[in-house]
Amino acid sequence: MRFKFLSLAAISAVVFAAPAWAAPGDPVALGEGVTLDPILDANLRYEHVDQAGVAKDADAVTIRLRLGAELKAGGFSLLAEGEGTGALSDRYNDTLPGNGIEPYPTVPDPENIELNRLQVGYAKGGYSLTVGRQRIVQDNARFVGNVGWRQNEQTFDAVRAQAALGPVKLDAAYAISQRTVFGADSPNEHFDGDLVLLDAAVDVKPLKLGAFAYLIDYDTRLAFSSQTYGLRAAGTVKLGGGAALDLSASFATQSDLGGNPTPYTAEYYNLEAGLGLRGFSIKAGYEELGSDGGVASFQTPLATLHAFNGWADLFLTTPAAGLRDYSIGASYKFAGVKALPGLSAAVTWHSFEGDFGGADYGREWDASVGFKLGKVGLLAKYASYRANAFGADTEKLWLQASVAL
Repeated sequence: MRFKFLSLAAISAVVFAAPAWAAPGDPVALGEGVTLDPILDANLRYEHVDQAGVAKDADAVTIRLRLGAELKAGGFSLLAEGEGTGALSDRYNDTLPGNGIEPYPTVPDPENIELNRLQVGYAKGGYSLTVGRQRIVQDNARFVGNVGWRQNEQTFDAVRAQAALGPVKLDAAYAISQRTVFGADSPNEHFDGDLVLLDAAVDVKPLKLGAFAYLIDYDTRLAFSSQTYGLRAAGTVKLGGGAALDLSASFATQSDLGGNPTPYTAEYYNLEAGLGLRGFSIKAGYEELGSDGGVASFQTPLATLHAFNGWADLFLTTPAAGLRDYSIGASYKFAGVKALPGLSAAVTWHSFEGDFGGADYGREWDASVGFKLGKVGLLAKYASYRANAFGADTEKLWLQASVAL
């Protein structure tokens, strides 16, 4: 796999190399109204996992490379992108079968080579249509996202239409396949079915209002087939002196769909309030993924899950008793540090409990610091989960360098 990964990098570098007169990442003019935009996205990451009950700690060193190009002519476009992930250190459970009983915790970044995106599109006057394997992120990725944190990106075989009509934005997609982060060699490489993803928003300043409907009817992953309908609202209130209050609220209801063997209905609530002043911000939140009597719970199988309910990833699948997440966090952007542009730091505390029965699941601290050196983004992240009634004590550390042109 490492040989194949390096071969992909070498071949793609030749195929998609920009002429000497073009700066990296700049579109290359091929003719009147015709451009070729090279794509280069590289990510080097060290991930350490210490999990109670697992014999050894995981130490994963992985590198991900995406290479491709987008050809544009008039309003038409053709985009092709390959993705390769290699393991420089494989002391981790990569989720692939055939490796025996792993003595390491899971780091779901297996070695992999795949066609990440291949799409054709047309865009004009606020309207666009995209067909093929593509990245889909709707709103904040809480329900539909690309799982951008993992090395192998989640994409969809889909047709997607978007429209901007003044303050109104409409987004509708129909997908027949969810291409997961688990890679081409995994039995969970893709989940097929009928996926209808609808999102609408209107900006009526200072409020942004939205509505969404997600109908997920899997062919084989039947326990996650569901229909979700919801509303969201968000707004910012200027307080003077440079201070601003950010408020948001979401509600959704979910029930079984298609061949799901378990009839259920569960609700979702999310409330957030944040105060920002001169680079400093503090935010408190409450998120509830409800349960129907402890039998089944609200699930979000298409989401970018790492961004929610703690970075330790204990709740990628909602427990049958549901989940209540109480959180408070603070962050600061160091605007005056010229040697480290973009320097920022953040810390968040979570308290988790069950929706049905109110079990005290556990607590978690998350922290991060990041900045840029030239075009390279550097990031350090840490998560510490202390279990009470769910999961096991888990600590994770990430060190990452990335560049995208």
